[in-house]
Amino acid sequence: MQNETSVTEFILLGFSSNPTLRLCLFSIFSVLYSATLMGNTLVFVLICLDYRLHSPMYFFLCHLSIVDICYASNNVPHMLRNLIGQGRTISFAGCGTQIHLYLIFALTECVLLAVMSYDRYVAICHPLRYALIMNWRLCLTLATVSWVLGFLFGTLQASLALHLPFCGPCEVDHFFCEILAVLKLACTDTTANKVLIFAVCVCFLLFPLALILISYLHILATILRIRSVAGWHKTFSTCGSHLIVVGLFYGNAIFMYMGPGSSNSFGREKVLSLFYSLISPSLNPLIYSLRNKQVKEALLKLQRRKIVF
Repeated sequence: MQNETSVTEFILLGFSSNPTLRLCLFSIFSVLYSATLMGNTLVFVLICLDYRLHSPMYFFLCHLSIVDICYASNNVPHMLRNLIGQGRTISFAGCGTQIHLYLIFALTECVLLAVMSYDRYVAICHPLRYALIMNWRLCLTLATVSWVLGFLFGTLQASLALHLPFCGPCEVDHFFCEILAVLKLACTDTTANKVLIFAVCVCFLLFPLALILISYLHILATILRIRSVAGWHKTFSTCGSHLIVVGLFYGNAIFMYMGPGSSNSFGREKVLSLFYSLISPSLNPLIYSLRNKQVKEALLKLQRRKIVF
């Protein structure tokens, strides 16, 4: 890489330079990051330990928890160091690693959320054939495809971005090495990279979102045929959690990468990146656990087991 660029490290500008505000942000983000790690780890442990949660729905939720932990851990620790004035610089290799992992986990989550909507579609629209359609072979295939697609397209975008010549300035106007912020520093035309990013957004944001909406239109049609109040409640409690997560994730990602640019776009991108890099992963376990009866029962069972021991 050093033959391609004269820049050996970048400076992450992060947030405000006000020491009091930075300390306040450090406290808030530390709590959110701890909640992300503990919440998603708890969901992962509950699904592994409780046999009642060994179903396709929770299998994919387990993968979502893994993605959220890795996603936040890729960006947030360095951001926290930056806020207390101990880690504003990042090496070129470290920046490239951040971009690469960030893209892999983001794209993987896009596909996983679409796969989870398909699982809900089969469960509600074809309940008698659910076990036959959503067998473990298909579940493993869908999970593997999600990770492989995320890895391949994340690697493609990261490799093309990192092979651009960077000749300064080396200040990244972000709290981590976000690909659009880093492309601003390239001393060559980046049109091809931006076209690729837009094409990937179409494939990993708009296309999966269209599949999700189609799935839920079929689910809605099925719900309208249910005359039982209990059936309505069970269906909405099952799908409501996933719809909330989909709205938070896709809404922010589409607005950030496919929305109109502005003079304050990087200020906007910092807030949006913070939302789906930290806030959304910390909320996912809360959304699923509070709205899911089986997860709450598994948590109570785990608590009783601890009391006994």
